[in-house]
Amino acid sequence: MLERKSANSSYCLPPERRGLSRREAAEYIGVGASKFDALTADGRMPPPKRIDGRRVWDRKQVDRAFDRLEGGAEMVDNPWDN
Repeated sequence: MLERKSANSSYCLPPERRGLSRREAAEYIGVGASKFDALTADGRMPPPKRIDGRRVWDRKQVDRAFDRLEGGAEMVDNPWDN
């Protein structure tokens, strides 16, 4: 039987995940894990945060680092993206 939503129930989408694993961060920017490691090692991607021994990349930091990469058309900063 289907559960009926009350009038006060929210139909909002859950917030985007902020923390990404190494594999997820690599997929997020469209490269393989070893290329992402190289980008992190040479400073083009941010280092991970440590959460109880687990390495987690901040999606917002990855976005900013990706925006700084060379190539492509120059983008105008959009204050709504921050």
